[in-house]
Amino acid sequence: MHRLFLLVLGFLLASTVTVGQTASADSQTLQALLAEVRQLRKDLQTTTVASQRVQILLYRAQLQQTTVADAQRRFDAVHSKLAQVRSGVAHFTSEIERDEAALNDSQNLASGDRKQVEGMLAAAKRELESQQTAEQEWETKEAEAVQDLRSEQAKLTALQEQLDQLDKILEQSGRQSASPHQ
Repeated sequence: MHRLFLLVLGFLLASTVTVGQTASADSQTLQALLAEVRQLRKDLQTTTVASQRVQILLYRAQLQQTTVADAQRRFDAVHSKLAQVRSGVAHFTSEIERDEAALNDSQNLASGDRKQVEGMLAAAKRELESQQTAEQEWETKEAEAVQDLRSEQAKLTALQEQLDQLDKILEQSGRQSASPHQ
């Protein structure tokens, strides 16, 4: 009987140690799983925030590209108008030179023709003055359009740099989160 008692006591002690070890191992497994779930949640939140930032930056970059395109069109229109005005200046300068040459060669001109050439010369000089004033105004507008275009392009470049930086950060983050699991 004494042997039986010792056998039962030994069996109970062995099973208690085994149950204690199993409970401890289960607790460690649960803690590891809980830590993994928390890390996954943190990674998911980080990814969601990064995705939202990328979407916002992309939207802003698209809007800025539209703004740059509009500024480019304004510059092109102003530049075209300036070219037209400069062509007018060249035309009236040439006309004045031709009329003055005709007046200097007045021996071949009759009195009525001379007055007609003088009238054309006076009109050409007035028009040249008007074209030169317009040229100055369009040169000012062109300088403003160039400055506006450069400013908008700089903003677009800054947004593209932010996207590049965010891309590098996400790439590094992806490498770091992939390497511990491998």
